Amino acid sequence: MSSINRATPITADSVTQKPSGMPIHKYAPFQGVDLPDRTWPTKTITAAPRWLSTDLRDGNQALIDPMSPARKRTMFDLLVRMGYKEIEVGFPAASQTDFDFIRSIIEDGAVPEDVTISVLTQAREELIERTVESLVGSPRATVHLYNATAPIFRRVVFNVDRDQCKAIAVEGTEHVMRFAEKHLGAETVFGYEYSPEIFIDTEMDFALEVCESVMDVWQPEAGREIILNLPATIERSTPNVYADQIEWMSRNLTRREHIAISVHPHNDRGAAVAASELAVMAGADRVEGCLFGHGERTGNVDLVTLGMNLFSQGIDPMIDFSEIDEIRRTVEYCTQLPVHPRHPYAGDLVYTAFSGSHQDAIKKGFEALERDAAEAGKTVDEIMWGVPYLPIDPKDVGRTYEAVIRVNSQSGKGGVAYVMKADHKMDLPRRLQIEFSRIIQGKTDSEGGEVTPAQIWSVFQDEYLPTPDAPWGRLGLSSHQTSSVDNDKDALSVDMTVDGAAATLDGVGNGPIDAFVRALGGIGFDVRVLDYTEHAMSGGEDARAVAYVECAVDGQVLWGVGVDENIVRASLKAVVSAVNRSARQAG
Repeated sequence: MSSINRATPITADSVTQKPSGMPIHKYAPFQGVDLPDRTWPTKTITAAPRWLSTDLRDGNQALIDPMSPARKRTMFDLLVRMGYKEIEVGFPAASQTDFDFIRSIIEDGAVPEDVTISVLTQAREELIERTVESLVGSPRATVHLYNATAPIFRRVVFNVDRDQCKAIAVEGTEHVMRFAEKHLGAETVFGYEYSPEIFIDTEMDFALEVCESVMDVWQPEAGREIILNLPATIERSTPNVYADQIEWMSRNLTRREHIAISVHPHNDRGAAVAASELAVMAGADRVEGCLFGHGERTGNVDLVTLGMNLFSQGIDPMIDFSEIDEIRRTVEYCTQLPVHPRHPYAGDLVYTAFSGSHQDAIKKGFEALERDAAEAGKTVDEIMWGVPYLPIDPKDVGRTYEAVIRVNSQSGKGGVAYVMKADHKMDLPRRLQIEFSRIIQGKTDSEGGEVTPAQIWSVFQDEYLPTPDAPWGRLGLSSHQTSSVDNDKDALSVDMTVDGAAATLDGVGNGPIDAFVRALGGIGFDVRVLDYTEHAMSGGEDARAVAYVECAVDGQVLWGVGVDENIVRASLKAVVSAVNRSARQAG
């Protein structure tokens, strides 16, 4: 073994986690369905499922302060604008407020002809009739009936056996059909949804039996679908187990071509998005959820994340998320709850990089996009997106690039360089990036927190750009004249101040910069130019140019920067900047 490997290596058995002491004996592993020939792992999602928003029902009932009628209307209008075609609007038999709201959107003509509103009801006759009454005059409507089918609910909550539980579902379906015929006219396109509540904990054979019995009553056929909603009312397993359950039901249900299998995942284990996506791979046709994951306990699955996940794979979500900040602000107003700054796709910080290595990769990614687009003769928006750490283009959801890179104590040269280029059109040379990032790093280390783009620019001006309004340093440039002399040399005459006194310097050299350096040498300044670069900052008659000069001033290597409409003057300013910085640092 090499002599440099003296440290003892870490091995797996040397990492000794200890028992927590928590009461794990109270809990048993979740028992999934036996499906050794599952096919969903080989499937891919190629199109968006049907979406139902339950923000106005499941989302609203879970709020500390439920939405007022005005906020409900704002939420409903938002969902319609975004493109949701199935919207659960309330629990009218349980709430007079919900009943009145449903009546208001119908009577005000707020429900578009292509939008189906859905209402939830328990399986009791009087509640079902009240629910159907709320829908009179609606262009399209679905009654969603549920009853709990899981063993613990049958035994502990309702004290019913399997047959009695199934009878509740069957009789409830009969009541829905009877009251729909009684109260709804030909102007209403009517549908039916049934949920074996707590499906995930229900025996698969019994869930199938109940659903088949409900279908025997409803009689789905061509032009008469039934929605069978199979909810993870309480998320209790890994997403793959839920997918197995959905595939098993999809295989075993009769009349499958007339069934829309719907899923309604909650987020108790934090995996509702994955559970929904795997369920769609397993055969689900429809997903119910809420914007930003509102809903009971830990919430319903987040429809924003699901839709944007599809978008990021080049699949149209069939929902418009292009103004995601407006969507977020509206939902925050309606729910009176903030969206987390790191919420996928919509949070304030999700397109922001603080890490130096991340910032450098993003900066290079944008530069590569611009090169690739130029080579293809296209705009950046016309080519495939590919920027490290940014799964989508923030502009596609209404964000700007201003906050993509933010600078704090963890940032490096890439972040600072990005801000300078994006905000001020300055493409700093690499070694200048390193030098200036160290200056910013010193500021963040001493003061802590984030440095804003405005603060970065202020520091840059103070460090590199002395102006007549805020002069500093030993030299000040007033005016210059250039002329050509023999042997392709340039003669330069510069009016300036040296230590506050007016002076005229003359020099001859290989170009204006060399002539200026020689002139400075004549009054005791030891300056050598090591590197020089320039570029235009804008176009048009009043275009400005920026010059960057790396100099050795009395043996100290540092950069100077100059900005001017005249590129020669910008170059001279850059040399003055470097000399003044050297003097300031020495003093």
